[in-house]
Amino acid sequence: MTVAVKKDGKHAKSVAPSPREDVARGRSLSSIRNIGIVAHIDAGKTTTTERILYYTGRVYKMGEVHEGTAVMDWMEQEQERGITITSAATTCFWRDRQINIIDTPGHVDFTVEVERSLRVLDGAVGVFCAVGGVQPQSETVWRQAEKYHVPRLAFVNKMDRMGADFDHVVSELREKLAAPAVPIQLPWGSAESFKGIIDLVSMKAFLFNEETLGSDIEEVAIPEEMAVKAEKQRATLIEKTAEADEALLETYLENADVPSNLLVDAIRRATISGHLVPVLCGSSLKNKGVQPLLDAVVDYLPSPVDVPAVTGVHPKTEEPEVREAGDFEPLSSLAFKMATDSFVGKLVFVRIYSGKLEKRQNVFNPRTRKREKIGRLLRLHANSREDVETLFTGEIGAIAGLKNFTTGDTLCAENQAIILESIEFPEPVISMAIEPKTQADRDSLSEALQSMMEEDPTFRVTTNEDTGQTIINGMGELHLEIIKDRILREFKVHANAGKPVVAYRESARTDGTGEFTFEREIGGRGHFGKLVVEVSPRERGTGNQIHLTVSNEVIPPEFHKAIHQGLGDALMTGVLGNYPLVDVDVRVTGGEAHPVDSSEMAFRTAAVMALRDSVGHASPTLLEPIMKLEIIVPEEHLGDVMNDLNGRRGRIREIEARDGVQIVHVDVPLAEMFGYATALRSLTKGRASYTMEPHRFEVVPDSMQKRLLNHT
Repeated sequence: MTVAVKKDGKHAKSVAPSPREDVARGRSLSSIRNIGIVAHIDAGKTTTTERILYYTGRVYKMGEVHEGTAVMDWMEQEQERGITITSAATTCFWRDRQINIIDTPGHVDFTVEVERSLRVLDGAVGVFCAVGGVQPQSETVWRQAEKYHVPRLAFVNKMDRMGADFDHVVSELREKLAAPAVPIQLPWGSAESFKGIIDLVSMKAFLFNEETLGSDIEEVAIPEEMAVKAEKQRATLIEKTAEADEALLETYLENADVPSNLLVDAIRRATISGHLVPVLCGSSLKNKGVQPLLDAVVDYLPSPVDVPAVTGVHPKTEEPEVREAGDFEPLSSLAFKMATDSFVGKLVFVRIYSGKLEKRQNVFNPRTRKREKIGRLLRLHANSREDVETLFTGEIGAIAGLKNFTTGDTLCAENQAIILESIEFPEPVISMAIEPKTQADRDSLSEALQSMMEEDPTFRVTTNEDTGQTIINGMGELHLEIIKDRILREFKVHANAGKPVVAYRESARTDGTGEFTFEREIGGRGHFGKLVVEVSPRERGTGNQIHLTVSNEVIPPEFHKAIHQGLGDALMTGVLGNYPLVDVDVRVTGGEAHPVDSSEMAFRTAAVMALRDSVGHASPTLLEPIMKLEIIVPEEHLGDVMNDLNGRRGRIREIEARDGVQIVHVDVPLAEMFGYATALRSLTKGRASYTMEPHRFEVVPDSMQKRLLNHT
């Protein structure tokens, strides 16, 4: 029997809206799936997304990453490099379900795109390479999804590649990610003999017609050589699902051979609750296994009504607030991304959690305490867009023309305000000086940098107080390279850039106490403030804490805010090399106020100077970013690579052998990694590859600190 899958994917009845939903939406809230495609770089995320768009009829020609024609990689920089840099959103339909997809980057320099996408998604598909398995960035995105309690499917891609090993990837999912991974499919063959898939739920095998680019699927009996394994794996699937789902457990105890429809429902419940991660397989490049993946998205991942109601706090009372998913609930929406569009200007990407967003509607921003009117509402497809009148609950879209919103802001109704949990972003670890080539470019450069800061919260711009230079800060060499490229191409600004340098931090090694008295006459009026500040080191990575332990009689409460601001200012610039101070406990333990002359300005200045004095007495030290590095190297080049890593102050954590290559896990300071791609190519004749991500900060060796500080 041959099943011809329709290109529009609509082969099921529409789900009618419920009474809590506006009939104008046309499609029930329970029929929406907000999903992200997440993975390590080169696992095949964008290729998988392109196939999804083709089979759902969203596009009529498959784009290819290696040819620079992928619809979702629309930036010039993405097409040239064959990587995803910015998360792209699109909407498609399958079995009359609306699937809103965000294709995210895999490169660690753009991890912010994954973070903010997962914050607003209801489900995710983790794509894993059948050869590489669970790689470093796979672990990072999996942890990010874990943080936001996002239900996941795992898709083992590239089953057609030499060395593909489905069972090994499943065991790595369980061991490295501690994921409750259970296969719901088995591959039929592997590498060159990969033919299709065996579905363990329906116990049927599927072959994909290569002449019709996989659009025609042939349903056949499970081959004899796979029958025993399939039966065994189905029994395991039922057992694992029954363990996670009480309803299925009752059925299973009565009859071990559970009907397919009950198994589908139970897998869905277990997946949404996070007790199960269904594992599928295929080869996106060879057009095999993508439609069953779409079926799994519809069958197992949650709709907005299947996930818990969104929670937040009231902006004034800070009491908890809850918003149920529904069109007639008060509006609550999160701005999760900014983008600059050459045609419509600034775009604010939003996820609607409750209520609806309409053109010409007033929305309230609790952060700025201001309201703004909605101009244009857009539904997105990569870099193209369509105007809509309304965005309903559960939808992802964009607003054009909003001025005072930034990433992480809540859009809500002014009379029923709520602040949704914002998004935390990692600190930059690398910086570079940049300056305009001509005086005419100066203002344009400033505008371009401001625009990109609004788009990307991990990109920062600062000014060196000593030299007056503009410093751009980012997550890695590639991140800054893309920024530099965009300044020239997108904003048409000519600028000179220096070499990338490490963004160090400062901290304290011991306890220290300092004090400062600010006493001055300014403008005919006296200003007085005295503070005693103690500082202690905290565990690495735990951040700073500020406590005012001094009594209100000593320092009146009206000056507390100014003291906090002064201490915050001082933490931004340390005492050794003007690097931010991190992982310190700051306590204001004493001081003195004057009944007439004390002022906010006096206490703010005293706070800055007293903290600097206390840190100076606390054995201040420099910290450097340590990177987690994974190198895949042929065995014959392992010795050369290890010698090179020793020279770079690398600390080997683990070496594992796999299919003729060695995988080296190592911690190495970022300062030693500039130009490593070229060095590794030279050492291994281009046969090795590596990935790197920020891991933690550590104290710089004393011998190097002196050299660095003299240079500064």
